[in-house]
Amino acid sequence: MLDTVYRDFGTGYVPHWHGDIIDPSAAYLASARHTLLVALDARGGDVVATAALDSRGPAHPPNPRHLAERYPSGETAQLRRVYVRPGHRRRGLARRLVEELLAFAEAQGGYRSVYLHTDPSVPGAEAFWRSLGKVVHDEREDPGGGNGVLHFEIPMGR
Repeated sequence: MLDTVYRDFGTGYVPHWHGDIIDPSAAYLASARHTLLVALDARGGDVVATAALDSRGPAHPPNPRHLAERYPSGETAQLRRVYVRPGHRRRGLARRLVEELLAFAEAQGGYRSVYLHTDPSVPGAEAFWRSLGKVVHDEREDPGGGNGVLHFEIPMGR
């Protein structure tokens, strides 16, 4: 996950944004309503993909207020850290992990919606998420362009 924030996002580690990466156990394993999936390369055991889900809706700020109101914590399954190493992309791995996360959310119950945000500058990210859900806010259309983040809703019960 740290490789992704350095390589794909170019931000490096930002404690306020990436605390869950440093302590994934507290973020994703301490609550029964949260989970973290990790895919390993069968040949060497290296981590090649991650995907997580938690019950925290998008915070305002930095996200637009209307999104925080539409996707409240506790009722929202937020997909996070869906990362696939470049050499393992375009093989269906991310789609499989997302399907597992959606099945987890359904089994948990109590979730009204599935939300995520993505950086459209990451190769393949925008097309991938558009194939699974609908854009509910495109910050590139905001006055001044915002952070350029795309916000999606994925249908429950796919």
